[in-house]
Amino acid sequence: MKDGFIDKIGNSNFKNSENCDVIIDADGATITPGFIDSHVHITFGDYTPRQNTIGYLSSYLHGGTTTSITASEVHVPGRPNDPEGVKALAIAAKKCFDNYKPGGMTVYAGSVIIEPGLTPNDFLELKKKGVWLAKAGFGNVKSADEYIELVKNAKQAGLLTTLHTGGASIPGSFPITGNDLININPDVSFHINGGPVSIDDKYFKIISKDTNIFMQVCTAGNLRTAIICANEAYQNNVFDRFLIATDTPTGSGIMPLGIIYTISQISSLSKLSPELLIAAATGNVAKAYGINSGFIKKGFIADLLIVDAPLGGTKSNALDALKNGDPFSIGSVITSGLPRFVGRSKNTPPSIRNIKIEKNNILEKFE
Repeated sequence: MKDGFIDKIGNSNFKNSENCDVIIDADGATITPGFIDSHVHITFGDYTPRQNTIGYLSSYLHGGTTTSITASEVHVPGRPNDPEGVKALAIAAKKCFDNYKPGGMTVYAGSVIIEPGLTPNDFLELKKKGVWLAKAGFGNVKSADEYIELVKNAKQAGLLTTLHTGGASIPGSFPITGNDLININPDVSFHINGGPVSIDDKYFKIISKDTNIFMQVCTAGNLRTAIICANEAYQNNVFDRFLIATDTPTGSGIMPLGIIYTISQISSLSKLSPELLIAAATGNVAKAYGINSGFIKKGFIADLLIVDAPLGGTKSNALDALKNGDPFSIGSVITSGLPRFVGRSKNTPPSIRNIKIEKNNILEKFE
């Protein structure tokens, strides 16, 4: 890794690594890209008023999430719902997290909440000011059909559009059905398996086969329909449109290990491999959102995990542990080329291997 990016991949020896400032001995453990959670309810700072908790993003980093993408700042107390207010909220959130990386995590904040009255020029203005995300599903519209034109205008302005899908999640909201999803046609269907209430089973095949919508399933949703969605995406050869996220913090709580649990649950209860499901929380998300991470590939942001089988389990490596339904252990999280900790996560069981610092020539201490 060099200057925050992956520089070289392959076998190493002392000669070609002697110029490195930091060397980690992974002891035969497994390397994966860092998780990209595409459904985190960001507000401001490392704080969630929904669960009145400080430091949740730093805790998510210890669960392997190296990038969080906002699901809109709907939980900001007293949030505005007029066009100028929602524009200001999105711009402020985006700019704050441009300069703030909690625990070393990258946070893409600032998703405008689509409200009645937003015009095509409003969306163009937002795009010029750096906001590139737009969320439908919590606005003061009278029916889901009102979102069709609003989402179309946001997409034409170059914003990536997302849509609350499924039953009503909070008082004052209303359900978005599978048919509504097709008609509104966002780029990403948020928690298509329910947030927390799922759409009708029949729509998973339809969305897979007949649309180009990215299908995001979340930990804070319906596991049964998450598995149906994963299987339909795989069987219809569109698994690259299947995404895994958490949809937290919400009434379901704070889930630092949410992505790991969803990967292990779907893997152990289906024929899908852990590798595919890890991709659904890494490279698939990067492709959907157009960001330069999520892959172990030269030139990509160096956000990486060193993972292993958990101590006390029945398996000898991280992937077999996931297939068995267990969480894997995280022995190190690296973001932008810097180890944030090496040895043991605060949130996972310890590894069976001895993952340790071999060399450190910089001033930072990696706990």
